[in-house]
Amino acid sequence: MKRSDFLKNSSLLVGASLMTNPLTASEKTSATQESAAGQPFKLDYAPHQGMFSSSAGKNFLDEIKYMHDLGFRSIEDNGMPGRSVDEQKKIGDLLAQLGMRMGVFVVPKGGNGANSLAAGKQDFVDIFLKGCRDSVEIAKRCHAKWVTVVPGDYARNLPIGIQTANVIEGLRRGAEIFEPHGITMVLEPLSDTPDLFLRFSDQTYEICKAVNSPSCKILFDAYHQQKNEGNLIHNMNLCWSEIAYIQVGDNPGRKEPTTGEVNYKNVFKWLHSKGYKGVVGMEHGMSKSGKEGENALVQAYREVDSF
Repeated sequence: MKRSDFLKNSSLLVGASLMTNPLTASEKTSATQESAAGQPFKLDYAPHQGMFSSSAGKNFLDEIKYMHDLGFRSIEDNGMPGRSVDEQKKIGDLLAQLGMRMGVFVVPKGGNGANSLAAGKQDFVDIFLKGCRDSVEIAKRCHAKWVTVVPGDYARNLPIGIQTANVIEGLRRGAEIFEPHGITMVLEPLSDTPDLFLRFSDQTYEICKAVNSPSCKILFDAYHQQKNEGNLIHNMNLCWSEIAYIQVGDNPGRKEPTTGEVNYKNVFKWLHSKGYKGVVGMEHGMSKSGKEGENALVQAYREVDSF
């Protein structure tokens, strides 16, 4: 090619590129999210009932179908034990039909602070163990593999070592109930009140190691642990061998990711790099109401999932 022809062709290419209107960063993000609409996410985020009721209606089965259409592949439902046997079965059947997973529900033991295993009282342990046995039957109906356990409040009349030993002993007995069925109880450290015995990830890790069962692992709720201890990725990495379930919510406010201080895109990128295949429970509220809020919720998850 002659030098004059090369320069002529190069100037045409430069001129064409200058005439092209490049997408801005926000437009690229919007285009990416639009192309991903309805496709499964990179991580398995799990909404709960009510998050899409303005669009799908009040019937939970209809809402689950709508969640699937949006690209979600799991749900969670803390209140599953309060549903009728028939409804539990219908939810399980629909999830199986859609190829979706059931996330956690809470073991019915009387509330987060009630019937504390730290106290070592037999009647409290009996209530917990009955909740475990009931949970096995509930899990069979809705195909659940994880159930949430909160051991209860401190028993402040006892030394901390005695309380910890009492919790471990109670959880060992619970694990014996769940193990034959392949169900994992996930212990959730919470930030709701300093009266709760279980509050930190390292404390929960220590207890899981002591229980020494595949049916006793950690539920790492990033909202609660951001409040209690921060340093989320570092602490998850330290406890990784015992973490079986993740929940999220931004802080402050406990709304969807992108509304607070947590860089969830980086957190989710790290989880993905670790090969995490479990559920990421969306245990939070929404920053806006109605259909506008539902659209904002999906947009937020598409954004933080675009790592």
